[in-house]
Amino acid sequence: MIKSLFQNVLILVNGSESSIHAVQYGILMAKLYRCNLKAVYVVDTATLKQLTLSKFFVADESRSFEESLTRDGRRYLDYAVNLGKAKNIKIETELLSGSVGYEVIAAAERMHAGLILLGSCSSVTKNTAAVKHDAVSSSNQEILRSARCSVLVVKEENIEQLYKMG
Repeated sequence: MIKSLFQNVLILVNGSESSIHAVQYGILMAKLYRCNLKAVYVVDTATLKQLTLSKFFVADESRSFEESLTRDGRRYLDYAVNLGKAKNIKIETELLSGSVGYEVIAAAERMHAGLILLGSCSSVTKNTAAVKHDAVSSSNQEILRSARCSVLVVKEENIEQLYKMG
């Protein structure tokens, strides 16, 4: 019998619709291939430090923003867990802080992930700030470039319908 190519799958959750699609895709994969799922959210303290050093934020604003991102991260991870529960799939979660690319790669290595799932940057809406789009795409590029395991960018257009049927 051939060993599964991916027994452990790491999913980056960043609050975007596309990252939720990556969670739904991961849940369907877990149902089909019986793999373990872990969702991570990274509070991007590296960017916050840069913004504070460049005087875009004052220290108090940076701390407040970090606390807000941490609360958001917990909420998004809880949502991922609930999506899994709805399909009888267990999703482990981890809230991290630091540079998004570095932390995702480190988490994947710690869990011996065979695959990292990312949401597509192309689904960022026109209403989303360009800075967020740039941060997401640069993080995804860093992960694609530096990960030691396979990386899949979820672009499945009808993933919500497939999730509902699964």
